Amino acid sequence: MSKTIIISNRLPVQLQISNGGITATPSVGGLATGMKSVHSGGDSLWIGWSGLTDEDIPEELIPDIDKALAKHGSSKVQLTKKEVDGFYYGFSNRTIWPLFHYFLEYSEFELFSWETYQSVNQKFADAILEHAEDDDVIWVHDYQLMLVPQMVREKRPNVSIGFFLHIPFPSFEIFRTLPWRSEILLGLLGADLIGFHTYDYERHFLSSVRRLLGLEVSFNDIFMGDREIKVDSFPMGIDYKKFHEAAIEHTQRNEKEKSELQKRLDTHKASTPDAKFFLSIDRLDYTKGIAKRLNAFEYFLNKYPEYKEKVRLIILAVPSRSNVPQYQLLKKEVDELVGRINGEHSTVSWTPIWYFYRSMPFDNLIDLYTTCDIAWLTPIRDGMNLVAKEYVATRTDQTGVLILSEMAGSANEMNESLLINPNNFEQIADTLYKAINMPKKEQQNRNKLLQQRLERYNVEKWANDFMNSLLNQKQRDLTYVSRKLSVDIMNTIMKDYNRAKKRLLFLDYDGTLAGFHNDPQQAGPDEQLYALLDEISAQEGTEMYLISGRDKETFTKWFLPKGYNMIVEHGVWISQGGEEFRMLENVKNDWMEKIRPVLESFVDRTPGSFVEEKNYSLAWHYRQTDPDFGQKRSVELNTVLTSLIANDDLSVLNGNKVMEIKSSNVNKGRASMRVFADADYDFVFAIGDDWTDEFMFQELPESTVTVKVGRQKTHARYFVDGTKSVRDILARFVDKI
Repeated sequence: MSKTIIISNRLPVQLQISNGGITATPSVGGLATGMKSVHSGGDSLWIGWSGLTDEDIPEELIPDIDKALAKHGSSKVQLTKKEVDGFYYGFSNRTIWPLFHYFLEYSEFELFSWETYQSVNQKFADAILEHAEDDDVIWVHDYQLMLVPQMVREKRPNVSIGFFLHIPFPSFEIFRTLPWRSEILLGLLGADLIGFHTYDYERHFLSSVRRLLGLEVSFNDIFMGDREIKVDSFPMGIDYKKFHEAAIEHTQRNEKEKSELQKRLDTHKASTPDAKFFLSIDRLDYTKGIAKRLNAFEYFLNKYPEYKEKVRLIILAVPSRSNVPQYQLLKKEVDELVGRINGEHSTVSWTPIWYFYRSMPFDNLIDLYTTCDIAWLTPIRDGMNLVAKEYVATRTDQTGVLILSEMAGSANEMNESLLINPNNFEQIADTLYKAINMPKKEQQNRNKLLQQRLERYNVEKWANDFMNSLLNQKQRDLTYVSRKLSVDIMNTIMKDYNRAKKRLLFLDYDGTLAGFHNDPQQAGPDEQLYALLDEISAQEGTEMYLISGRDKETFTKWFLPKGYNMIVEHGVWISQGGEEFRMLENVKNDWMEKIRPVLESFVDRTPGSFVEEKNYSLAWHYRQTDPDFGQKRSVELNTVLTSLIANDDLSVLNGNKVMEIKSSNVNKGRASMRVFADADYDFVFAIGDDWTDEFMFQELPESTVTVKVGRQKTHARYFVDGTKSVRDILARFVDKI
């Protein structure tokens, strides 16, 4: 029976040695919570470092540790202190972390750290290989283990591997500075599916793959030898139910049940009822922009002095990597800034900044989330930032304002928050002013939309979406390998053409018979094309069909007087021998309940898009999305829908920033097969350039000569490079040589 193997730097279990024994307790956190649905039962194993080095573990306790971890479905990778220093504190956090967050000046390129990173990644890969079988599914997590996918692939070429990066992937110009850039990319490309939080990170990765490795990239697919690697974005959610229900329980507590922190917060709230509390929660990391936030807060106090004694900034800075020099310097800077600002602006009854340098229990986090009027989260660069989502989830009455850096990954899906540039103090000050004075109704309108989205796309759905996508990638039929239509192959085809008594040709138009044009109406046929088509259509024993997604009005104008056979609008209309077009299918609308959830799932993952429902159709609009992202998602949605509706009476029509699904199940494959079934043909030929022609290639008999124009992956048997090659083929059909 196949199993799922999850790999991360740290296990979702905390080990503690005390009194000569071992205790193991489950971790609480975004990844551990999100993977619950994947890591469950006896068909799952989680591999990672236990958090204890070899030097920390007495030899006699190793069996006890293995048993304790096994109870939690986990298995450890053993690391020495030297390996942790070089791999984790070294390459992972002194090279990759700053570089991928655009802090190039902090990046260290040490050969020893890189070599340790390689050797430790091999340790993780070996631990996987010890447990993995060919039918298992492996999910590797994060920047510490970017070499693992390829290391596993080398030994288990048929196993299914997914990788998810939880931090940003930098632009090509930043990534190219890494001395071991190609090795990192090749390591990641061992995976079948590579996931990122946002489309920007995905786009940067694809750009680096294309420009550094020279591999073919088609939309979000990478072609590497006989392998196809999919790259996609999956914005990570939170355990919405946990935070929302904790907030509800919190509001129902009586005075005796409240925490000491909550009582203090209540006291200060009561003393100045119109005062506003700003909340800032981050790890103490230079990527979080805490020092900039403090300076911006002081700028706000100076620009809007009327809010002195009426606002308070509560900063919770969680200690992080305190043995790394940059973090030590950052703590010193933050300590000094807090001291100076409080010293210069405090009054007898008011301290502008409350600063906590520690972690807090979950209950106290809920105290802060539910009490503070404004969450102010302005990282300079952040892969996602789940704190923003947690804050919104706890606002049970839907009040509160979220101010969020546009540099955070979560900003892409939280457009209803107040987005700011963390480097623009003027904008920040004005945004704080706007947040303080935002009407309650507007707060609720914004948070209502945010909460609906966060509840729907929670952390469990994130994990399941990734895993389903990985499983789908595994199941894709990759047996179709197209061959170049060489002279020798064409000679063989021409022998069959000449011997045939009844031939059937299907010729796509745009991108096949004619090149593309900025104005489609001006891309009409030229005289050479007319001449070729006239000759072929007049041949005895040959039936030629122009088959296109074009509208019937255009083809009526261009070709009806010629008497050509035509199928247009992907199979909606047909004209034979110069007759007027007639419809091929009836209309129905009982399909909408099945398609709507698919479109809504794309809305969840494509900020700015929405679904419009009509009487007999559903339309997915993406005009307000990022142009590149919207186009990418539209191609993906096309693929999903075409596979989903293959057996239904539906078609997908592409408009200007809109995709419309209409009743009238037609596609080129269905239409071409209806023509094929009308007579006994002994030679069939089909040629086209885009995904709509794939229906034709799949549906027509196996003996059909199918040709793709272009080098994209295809179900066609052969490919040619462009329209000139197509004209050459037509010329040979005309001359029969």
